Parts: sequence; C-alpha cells; structure tokens
Amino acid sequence: MGHKTSRTADGVALVAAARAARRRAHAPFSGFKVGAALECDDGTVVTGCNIENATYGLTICAERVAVFKAVSEGHRRFRRVAVVTGSLAPASPCGPCRQILWEFAGDIEVILANLRRETGRYRLKDLLPLPFDARVLER
Repeated sequence: MGHKTSRTADGVALVAAARAARRRAHAPFSGFKVGAALECDDGTVVTGCNIENATYGLTICAERVAVFKAVSEGHRRFRRVAVVTGSLAPASPCGPCRQILWEFAGDIEVILANLRRETGRYRLKDLLPLPFDARVLER
C-alpha cells in the first residue's frame, strides 16, 4: 500500500523513498539493486524494488513493480518517479520500464539518483522519444 508524503518541489522525499525501497531489492544474481518511488497525483508514493529470478527473463524491475502496485491500488494519475541504484553514473529505466511508465503515467519527470546524490532529471518523452501507445492502435 502506498503512503502519503509531503510534496517537495525538489523531490528529496521521493528519492529517499526510492532509496528505502532499494534496500528491499532481491538481486542475488546480478547484485544490481534498484529502488523506485512513484508519486501519484494525490501525493501518495508507491514504491517498488527489482526482484530477480534465476532465469533472468522473469525478473521484474523496480519501476514496473511500483507502477503495477499503484495501479492495483486504484491510482491512475502520476506526477513523477525517482529511480535509485548503487551506480555512480546515472542509470535510467530500461526500455520495457520506459514503455510501461509512458502508458500509465505519460510524460512524467524521471529523477535519477544513487546512494549519495541525485544524478539527473529527465522528462520521459526525452528518454522515450517515439513511444508506442494507444494512438498507434487507432483505426
């Protein structure tokens, strides 16, 4: 279940929530732990962490966990997402996560951070410039 957080323009609380979620990641194979925090329109923050599987193909990323949890809890409008990794370099969402974020959240702000600092801010349209979405399916 999500929790309400004070809305801060700078995203500090959102990054902190993503860091906390990262601690719950299950990454015994890659060792690459990721946490995500998705801010809903009503201020609720829903978190997710990556959960690996020995087959790798069944692994699910932190961003998708957060989106699916939020949607399953009834949230449909989102403001931004924070993604935290242990990498010094910015680590942006993978392609499937960008697609899911686009379909459910549209052109939201994506805040990237590591364990010490923020590493970048982007609009999702800049990370996924030509998305596949419902407009393509229109007849």
